[in-house]
Amino acid sequence: MTVSEGPAAVPLLSVRGLTKLFGNFAACDAIELDVAAGEIHALLGENGAGKSTLVKMLFGVLEPTAGQILWNGAPVTIRSPGEARRLGIGMVFQHFSLFEALTVAENIALSLDPRISLSKISDEAASLSKAYGLPLDPKAHVADLSVGERQRIEIVRALLQNPSLIILDEPTSVLTPQEADRLFETLFKLKAEGRSVLYISHRLEEVRRICDRATVLRHGKVRGACDPKQETPASLARMMVGSDVAEVHRDETAKLGDVQIEMDSLSVAARTPFAVSLKNISMKVRAGEILAIAGVAGNGQGELFDVLSGEYPVADDNAIRLRGRPVGRLGINGRRLLGAGFVPEERHGHAAVAAMPLSDNLLLARSQSDKRAFLTGGGMSIIRQDAVRSATRRICEAMDVRKSGEDPQAGSLSGGNLQKFIVGRELDRQPAVLVVNQPTWGVDAGAASHIRQALIDLAKAGSAVVVISQDLDEIFEVATSIAVISEGRLSKSYPAGELTLERIGLMMGGIHESHSIPETAHAH
Repeated sequence: MTVSEGPAAVPLLSVRGLTKLFGNFAACDAIELDVAAGEIHALLGENGAGKSTLVKMLFGVLEPTAGQILWNGAPVTIRSPGEARRLGIGMVFQHFSLFEALTVAENIALSLDPRISLSKISDEAASLSKAYGLPLDPKAHVADLSVGERQRIEIVRALLQNPSLIILDEPTSVLTPQEADRLFETLFKLKAEGRSVLYISHRLEEVRRICDRATVLRHGKVRGACDPKQETPASLARMMVGSDVAEVHRDETAKLGDVQIEMDSLSVAARTPFAVSLKNISMKVRAGEILAIAGVAGNGQGELFDVLSGEYPVADDNAIRLRGRPVGRLGINGRRLLGAGFVPEERHGHAAVAAMPLSDNLLLARSQSDKRAFLTGGGMSIIRQDAVRSATRRICEAMDVRKSGEDPQAGSLSGGNLQKFIVGRELDRQPAVLVVNQPTWGVDAGAASHIRQALIDLAKAGSAVVVISQDLDEIFEVATSIAVISEGRLSKSYPAGELTLERIGLMMGGIHESHSIPETAHAH
């Protein structure tokens, strides 16, 4: 690890002994950090390392328990996001805060002085977006915009407040490679103007590409600083996790079996004004195959998952076939009974009930398909608690779920550990078909590696796996075949070795036909 020397000038932002306690738990423990003027500074760490807590204190969302924040060398107290903005700190959160029914200009106006006219905001937003290479139409409604365009709104909204420091939280997680490149150009322009960027990302290659320095957090403490350009992704991950991250190994010689899940020209109308219609979707996934479906968020991934899982049955029973059986009108429990497993994108409230213990969350998902294992009595109505607890322990051990007690509430686990449990809950059944949406969303390197290897091992054992993911590194790591969803349309699938990041990026932008895509295949 190469520790970089601090700049000679007074840092733009300094953090001294910054601590945040929740009860007796130190989410941030005596954090020391300097961000120089005109630098892009990475903040790295596992899930639960303290990154979000730290930047929330910097942006006035949380109040520190102890320690000091210095701005241009002077101590400051930041009591609210409004005070942070007035000081010169802007922030773009990972999850956007936009109203879909409002226009771009109206959304921007919500965070500005209400005395400024909407027409002036529109003019300034248009001018600034053009200057920074972030094209936007101030009159467009947010509901009609892509996720990449929505992120531009958040960045332009922050830039209109003329910040000296911009905090970006996982900014490329919803972008195509081409959109990410344009974002990096914007960041380099901000740096050239003397502005600073505090950059949070799990994507270590992009950290190495654009960041001048990196500070690594682990368990709420600063564990080191480095020049990321002098590191490798593996060495950065090692600093974050505290040990080597296991490499994912794929069986390149796997032979495919019979078709396990099939869709034939399925079209489904949008259920809400802001949902996406599915248009003429066809796919075949064989035993031993991992079909990875790439795409920018909001292009029909959730709708596709809903029809595959049976959460939203369709009228034509034959439009979806599971292990040779027509299941279009069958619900999720019926499909589970046929040997399918499902992992939705949203952990809390969809995949798990935060206030319930892990064992109850297991029972909710498995009681129909595992009646003999978990229920007893003449009417199969008595729960075998010993069996449920035993299965919960087995899943936690297999997936290395780190928890505070024997059977804690799901909401007490970090995001990565809860995701490992949810994936493990499905894998424990050894399903013949598994459909998983965003398997490692917001998950650190160690947990992501564990989950990806588990999916590969399931396919190697003969199951058919569908992985819906926005993470192209993940897709290339696990997939045997790749398709792209864009505006509710699914491309044909290609062998993973025949696609490049550039080609997939174009497909994510809506170019599906092979004759329209540059043939730069066979190299990733």
